[in-house]
Amino acid sequence: MDWYWLERLRGLISTVNATDILEVILVAVIIYKLYMMLEGTRAVTLVKGLIVLFTANILCNIMNLHLLSWLFERIVTWTFVALPIVFQPELRRTLERLGEGKFLFEKRMDLDKKQAQDVVDELVKASLELSRTKTGALLVIEREMGLNDISATGIKIDALITSEFLLNVFIPNTPLHDGAAVIRGNRLIAAGCYLPLTEKPGLPKELGTRHRAAIGISEQCDALVLIVSEETGTISVAENGGITRSLNGETLAKAIGPAFFNRRQNHLSNFFSKLKLSH
Repeated sequence: MDWYWLERLRGLISTVNATDILEVILVAVIIYKLYMMLEGTRAVTLVKGLIVLFTANILCNIMNLHLLSWLFERIVTWTFVALPIVFQPELRRTLERLGEGKFLFEKRMDLDKKQAQDVVDELVKASLELSRTKTGALLVIEREMGLNDISATGIKIDALITSEFLLNVFIPNTPLHDGAAVIRGNRLIAAGCYLPLTEKPGLPKELGTRHRAAIGISEQCDALVLIVSEETGTISVAENGGITRSLNGETLAKAIGPAFFNRRQNHLSNFFSKLKLSH
C-alpha cells in the first residue's frame, strides 16, 4: 500500500513543470497582496461572512438539504451582485494600483528606525502644544492604502514633518486650519483636505465635525487619524471606525508608533502568526 501511494506521488510530481510552479507562486503573491489590502479594514469581516456562506452551501449540498441549499445559492448570487457596492473603496484602490503598476511592486516610503522615531516625536510635540493652546487639528497618517484621492481635495505641500511646521499649518483663521493634513512617511503631502463624515449612529454629542470626519475616513481605509479638539484640547486617535480619546504624550506615541515603525515586518509577522493560530 505504501509503495502504491509513493508511485502515485512520483507520478504527480513528474507532471509538475516550471510553469506550474510559477503559477502557484503568482497566485500566492496575489492572495497575499489582497490580504494586505483587506487587513485592518471592515472588508475582513465581510470576507469572513462570505466564507461562512460558501461553507454552509457546501455542507447543505453534501447533506442533501435541498431547500437550504437553494436558499444559500440565492444568497450567494445576491451577494456577488452587491459586492461592487460593498467593496467599493477596496475595488477602487485595487484598480488604482493596477493602473499605476503598484499592485505587485509598489513603491513605499518606508522609514528607518531613527526617521520613524523622529516623526513620532515631532507629532507628539506638536499635538501637545496644539492641545495646550486648544488649537484644532486633524492629521491623517497614510498606511497601506493610498490617500491620493483625499490629498487631491486639498493643497499639495510635500514638506518634511517638524512640530514647528505643523503648528504653522494649523494656525487659526487660515485657509489650512479647518481641513485635514495628510502624512505619508516623514512628509506632509497635503493640507486643507476634505474628509467624509461618518454616518455611525450613537456617537457622543461632544464629538464635533473633526472627530466625525476622522472616524469617517478611518471607516473607509486603514489610515490612522490624529485629532486635537478645538473646544477642549483633548487629543484623540481614530482607527478602523473607532476612536480613542484623552491621550497624553506617552499614550499618543504608543498609538501612532505602529504606523511608522517596521510596517512591512509587522504585517508579515501578523500574517504568519494568524496562520499559526488558525492551525
